[in-house]
Amino acid sequence: MGTGQKVTFGLYILSALSVILGINVEFQQPEYEVARDDPVTMRCIFQTKKPNSPTVIISWTADADDPTEPQITIGTFYHPGNQIDITSEYEGRVTMTNDVAARISSLSFSRVTMQDNRVFQCAVKIPGDNDGQPADTARLLVLVAPSVPVCNVQGAAEYGHNINLTCKSAEGSPPPTYKWERFDTRNIPQPFPPRTTESNGVLSLFNVSRETSGYYKCTSTNKIRSVSYNMTLSVMPPSMNIGSTAGIIGGCAAGLLVLLIVVYCCCCRKKKNAPDHEMGDAVEFHDKPPLETENESDGIRYGESREDTINQRTGYLLEDRSDRFDTDGRQGGNRYDDRSEGSHSRSRDRLDRQEDSRSRSSDRLDRYDDTRSRSSDRLDRCDDGRSRSSDRLDRYDDGRSRSSDRLDRYDDGRSRSNDRLDRYDDTHSRSSDRLDRYDDGRSRSSDRLDRYEGRRDHYDDRSGRQGDRYEDNRTRYDDRHNYEHN
Repeated sequence: MGTGQKVTFGLYILSALSVILGINVEFQQPEYEVARDDPVTMRCIFQTKKPNSPTVIISWTADADDPTEPQITIGTFYHPGNQIDITSEYEGRVTMTNDVAARISSLSFSRVTMQDNRVFQCAVKIPGDNDGQPADTARLLVLVAPSVPVCNVQGAAEYGHNINLTCKSAEGSPPPTYKWERFDTRNIPQPFPPRTTESNGVLSLFNVSRETSGYYKCTSTNKIRSVSYNMTLSVMPPSMNIGSTAGIIGGCAAGLLVLLIVVYCCCCRKKKNAPDHEMGDAVEFHDKPPLETENESDGIRYGESREDTINQRTGYLLEDRSDRFDTDGRQGGNRYDDRSEGSHSRSRDRLDRQEDSRSRSSDRLDRYDDTRSRSSDRLDRCDDGRSRSSDRLDRYDDGRSRSSDRLDRYDDGRSRSNDRLDRYDDTHSRSSDRLDRYDDGRSRSSDRLDRYEGRRDHYDDRSGRQGDRYEDNRTRYDDRHNYEHN
């Protein structure tokens, strides 16, 4: 059964159903596939129980991108009058052809775009015929070859890390499928590392190492064609984060600076407050102010020690207070001696505390020096780690350069082998030429021998004839000689 017969048979069935059920609208095919920028024609066939109805309205619409939005109106046909209204969005690119008698409506695109990749609806309205199926839908599938995929690496391609290789085509209809492949330097397919997974163009690699490096190929495929993209994956040794390292160094430096400021302030405060306390304690037992002398600082004469100054002040107090005591000089002297010894002991205690303070300051400075040395050790270890990372990178580069050198030597060996084969072929050809010339020489020598044999035969014939003539002449001579003697 041909296509025309199928359409006619379908029309008969629709006519029978329309008489029973009412109006019926149906597309010739549920889906139309067309390449982008190509033309296409969509047809719908309708039947009604009122074939002679004076009014027929045929409208073509399309589904919106957002299901919540109303449908997009493309064009409307009004009968009688055969008036067609095409919306401005499709005007100049879409035409409607309607045959009410044949009950066929066609929507033709001069060229389709990706915006036309949607569901279209054909609806027929006839007054008084509302039962049945007044509308039908068909899918217009716009085919677009996939674009060259874009491949990226997600994650740090360093030893021990997990990374993803992504592959995505910017366009393609129907949506393309993706496939990953792996090759070595000789373009020989290689298996993926263990635990590797592939899903929707994403290749997941776990615990990558140097062996994970290589050439990877992603192929994007749909109904139109396939297109591929090659990428090189280089897994490097782990490297230190320069930003975090700089932050650690800056934090250590700031902490050291704050510690230095605190230690310096404490030392200055103790130096400033220590003489005032000593003077207050020393003057507490004096009735008269100390003698004013030049070049004195905080009650201590220039060039004298603190103990000498205290002893002098004590002697002054002793002389001053001995006049005020009672006649019992021994008792007054003893009390003064007790006070003098107490003052000496307190002065010595203050000196001891000052020495303790100085020793604590020295301890703090020692601890500060220890902290600086530990920070220096950390910086040295950091530099060692960076140098080791640089060494690994250098070894990796050396390995790559050695591989390149091996490939170059292999290519040189192949070229030398080709040169040897060429030279062998030349030698063989020259040997063949020599053999040919030798054969020619032998043939010429054979020709000369043949000519020599011919000449020799001829000479032998002549010699034979001359010998015969000589014998004849001799015989005649002998005969004559015998005759004359006789």
